[in-house]
Amino acid sequence: MRCPFCGDKEDRVLDSREAPDGVTVRRRRECKQCGRRFTTFEQIEEQSLLVVKRDGRREPFSREKILKGLRIACTGRQVTAEQMESTADDIERMLYNRLEREVTSQDVGDLVMARLRQIDQVAYVRFASVYRQFEDATQFREIVNMLRRKSRAET
Repeated sequence: MRCPFCGDKEDRVLDSREAPDGVTVRRRRECKQCGRRFTTFEQIEEQSLLVVKRDGRREPFSREKILKGLRIACTGRQVTAEQMESTADDIERMLYNRLEREVTSQDVGDLVMARLRQIDQVAYVRFASVYRQFEDATQFREIVNMLRRKSRAET
């Protein structure tokens, strides 16, 4: 930390305490060169996550977009709001834990589909039809057949 009075980089921390906002640490410092005291504030730098769309555009990650997609896919199904919130939380945590600044929209969609497959197969097919841009009924049939094969293999 550079002293605001003499510009020296050497100081010592005299006191640290949480600021009233609860997310910042207030530090009282003393410059080793000139002896003057000054206060600094420290806070966590939020990691931003960008989603790279199919067309190459980048936009900030939005947990709300995941929730919106889940709500649409789960409309009329026996999926609780808590399950959808938990799913969105888990996906967000997985993406941030990758420690990458950018993630593709395909990665996000794949994570949503994987979770929906576990929660509700009808919601999974609904989401997949929009996400994978189904154009005809044969694509629906293929995904339903795939689900049947997987459920037979699991039993």
